[in-house]
Amino acid sequence: MSQKIVELQAKDLDSRGGIACPSPQAGTALWNGHPRVYLDVAHTGQAKCPYCGTEYRLRAGEKVSAGH
Repeated sequence: MSQKIVELQAKDLDSRGGIACPSPQAGTALWNGHPRVYLDVAHTGQAKCPYCGTEYRLRAGEKVSAGH
């Protein structure tokens, strides 16, 4: 399995600063993926899915607003 890295903009995150994996942004078909897991990206600027290894990162210079 090759590791995928997905760069995100702050607007791609949900209201809590996270994203669900599998995600269409990672090119993963939702119907044949692993169980959905929510990853906190806003806290550290990146998160790695424990199932598939996809790493989600905020793009350089992206800022998460206080509302996230």
